[in-house]
Amino acid sequence: MPLLLLSLLGLLALALLLLPPWQRRRRRQRWMAAPFPAAWRSLLRREWPLYRRLSPPQQRRLQQLIQVFVAEKPVIGSAGFNVSTAMKVLIAAQACLPLLGHARGVYPQLSQVVVYPAAFAVQRVHDLGAGVQMERRDWLSGESWQQGQVILSWQDVLAGARAPHDGRNVVIHEFAHQLDQANGRANGAPPLGSREAHAHWADVMQREFQALRQALAMGAPTLLDPYAATDEAEFFAVASESFFEQGEDLARVHPRLYALLASYYGLQTRHWQSGLLS
Repeated sequence: MPLLLLSLLGLLALALLLLPPWQRRRRRQRWMAAPFPAAWRSLLRREWPLYRRLSPPQQRRLQQLIQVFVAEKPVIGSAGFNVSTAMKVLIAAQACLPLLGHARGVYPQLSQVVVYPAAFAVQRVHDLGAGVQMERRDWLSGESWQQGQVILSWQDVLAGARAPHDGRNVVIHEFAHQLDQANGRANGAPPLGSREAHAHWADVMQREFQALRQALAMGAPTLLDPYAATDEAEFFAVASESFFEQGEDLARVHPRLYALLASYYGLQTRHWQSGLLS
């Protein structure tokens, strides 16, 4: 996509962020009060089975968040890739799921979402130890930047939406990083409001993180994807994927981790896994 267009979209997002708070609230109230398009509802029910697990009040709340996200957040294609309204809605729905329980704003620091048709390549320097570094090309399905940008592979967005029980959802993963990055660099500890809450979070997360690493070192099977053992930030993002898609299993295998995430997200997802609501 031309650099000028990207810059203009960024300026538009910044202008929306700089609106007086009362004006932003009025805009959002209008968007939330507008009828949710029937085509969007049909899309969610067809392409994202997890939507059907939500109670009617949760569905209505999610619809309101989707309408704000679609109206406020630029979702643009990279290198000429055409992003349709349906694609924006499906991305917005999964991105807003972590906001369903507690009011945290609709990612106030997010300036834009960039979508590639499939996995995209980035050049990275990897530390091999003993002072040795190697640059190589990595293929990613998603990435979250502290500067307020999320990059997604549409192929992986769609695959994650259609398989709501495997604990892998690139949109939930990257937007968990956005929550984590709300107070700086992603470190696995999003803003929690008090020193006591942070201490409890650190205690549970560190115990669970180390237990996962030990299990992997012993070759034991794990519910959480092994990528969670990369570092604390990835552990939080992967655990969030499991919380929303495998709540029943997470509560059984990792009860303390489940309870911590249930408190943070303000949701009980244990029953989402076992049955679909009409």
